[in-house]
Amino acid sequence: MTMVSCRQPPDTAIFFRSPHEGIIMTASKFGRGFVVNLMLLGKHFGLPPEQAFYGAADHLDEMVLPKQFEGTPVEELLVQLRKRVIWHQPGTLDREDAAEVIRTLNRLCVAVDRELGIGDADVGQYD
Repeated sequence: MTMVSCRQPPDTAIFFRSPHEGIIMTASKFGRGFVVNLMLLGKHFGLPPEQAFYGAADHLDEMVLPKQFEGTPVEELLVQLRKRVIWHQPGTLDREDAAEVIRTLNRLCVAVDRELGIGDADVGQYD
């Protein structure tokens, strides 16, 4: 991505040109990308279950599935992850739903590694 302006006053947004869409966009507030947004979601679900869901869905707004993962298990797991996070109602089944989101995140990361050629990817015994 190329920067449009190098010198921005501290109180204004940074703009960049998106190579995928050919439009100028403002800097993201909650993350834009795929791995970046997975990392941000992972931080939420490292919190106690009753705190994990607050603001987590914000990181899904600009999550982008790379073209190489379209039609793969990665895409299927991403759809499941989005549903689990977006449909959750904080205060209701927090512990159970957070555990399921963590399992889905783990499966998604393993699926990404496998699509990248790591056939024996595994989250390990002590995740």
